[in-house]
Amino acid sequence: MTATVPSALLLHLRGEDQVAIATADLSAGSEVTGPHGRLLLRADVPRGHKVAVRDVPAGQQVLKYGQSIGRATAAITAGDHVHSHNLGMDATEREHEFGTARVRPELPTDLPRTFLGYHRPGGKVGTRNYIGVITSVNCSASSAKMIADQFRNVSMAEFPNVDGVMAITHQSGCGLVPDSEGGQMLLRTLRGYAQHPNFGGLLVLGLGCEMIAVQSLVEDLDLAEGTYTETMTIQELGGVRATVRAGVAKIREMLPRVNEAERAPADVSELVLGLNCGGSDGYSGITANPALGHASDLLVAAGGTSVLAETPEVYGAEHLLTRRAVCEPVGQKLLDRIEWWKHYTAAGAGTLDNNPSPGNKAGGLTTILEKSLGAVAKGGQAEMTAVYEYAEPITDKGFTFMDTPGYDPVSVTGLVAGGANVVCFTTGRGSVFGCKPTPSIKLATNTEMYQRMAEDMDINAGRIVDGTATLDEVGREIYETILAVASGRQTVSEELDIGQEEFIPWHVGAVT
Repeated sequence: MTATVPSALLLHLRGEDQVAIATADLSAGSEVTGPHGRLLLRADVPRGHKVAVRDVPAGQQVLKYGQSIGRATAAITAGDHVHSHNLGMDATEREHEFGTARVRPELPTDLPRTFLGYHRPGGKVGTRNYIGVITSVNCSASSAKMIADQFRNVSMAEFPNVDGVMAITHQSGCGLVPDSEGGQMLLRTLRGYAQHPNFGGLLVLGLGCEMIAVQSLVEDLDLAEGTYTETMTIQELGGVRATVRAGVAKIREMLPRVNEAERAPADVSELVLGLNCGGSDGYSGITANPALGHASDLLVAAGGTSVLAETPEVYGAEHLLTRRAVCEPVGQKLLDRIEWWKHYTAAGAGTLDNNPSPGNKAGGLTTILEKSLGAVAKGGQAEMTAVYEYAEPITDKGFTFMDTPGYDPVSVTGLVAGGANVVCFTTGRGSVFGCKPTPSIKLATNTEMYQRMAEDMDINAGRIVDGTATLDEVGREIYETILAVASGRQTVSEELDIGQEEFIPWHVGAVT
């Protein structure tokens, strides 16, 4: 007996698409009656995966979002499950236009344009007020953690305007050439954190003989008068125990002064929003990512800045971004970074289409093209004003792009180093992620995962597929949540104190 499945359980995004997305687990032999007529499912199709709604000959492009997500590696019949067994990479070169799809979104008058932030004397505005213990080298990491841990379980009631003391540690700082690409990238990252407006006080800690010297992290930085900064080295102080005692004493001196900062109204133009995704699934490009893209457009319309990243995960969709570039040099810089990545992955015996991950595939994503087309939706429709290298200071307003890897902690580390003071992180499989000192707002792509991991998610964008909220409504909710979090509302990651271990700079080049 054939079971009839409601057509609402298949999402067909564009008329030209040969595939639709299952919104529930569907069984072989079930029949869907919808705008494409009667469709008999020829295989089990998991939720979030693709179903062929038309026959596709072997070798032909398969379209989703109206764009190629690959080529059929075998003949596909309507009703088939479309995935890795019958869909492969489409190596066709894309045509790149520049500035042909520039959009300048407008902000509805009923949405807020201000938040409560920490105004730093240099002009930047923070969304948090931490004291950071930043290390120049891995050799000082343990000491930095010991210092920060002295304040982990201590009541901060006496200092209500201080969000905490955190250690910024990493696994490098020596054994590399400081003037090399990798050395400069690490230095840029550490300096970016050192001048981040979410820090009201800094203790910069080194060993004393490393290649990335302590003083190089703070010299010539735009550190405002109100940022209290101390530098120390373990060798000069006489070892770990002496360093920890001295470091704790320095921070105790800082606390009352850092606590003097108070939140005050700030314009939305002072926000820099990092856009990232992790543990993506077949819903990512349909719910959370486009809803975040709508919120990004609202922020840009209000004068703020949003930053898309993860270069390997825009590969195959970069032609959609170059069309939005304000000028050809901006679009060309993105293409140049993608060419760099092609050489970089080839040197490691890989290619850019090695992505998606096993978890992405289990969630319904088959090729990097499909993943990228969904990922770029986080950037909305606004024109692209700038392209940055990893951890470069983000200075342009509007929608921008930063060259980062797809690995979430490394990518977001670059965004925060560039100045992102809020991050929105979409996930379909259920990533648990924080990025102190910047708050991370986690957006679930589907209701099933949101309900299973509700204590780790901030917003359920799966309601878009469920039919209980529109994309516009969820986008506005994200925008308003961004402003509330920027004003001090804790995210679920912050409630769990997640984000200190996720500081992972991008390591490029030889270690000697």
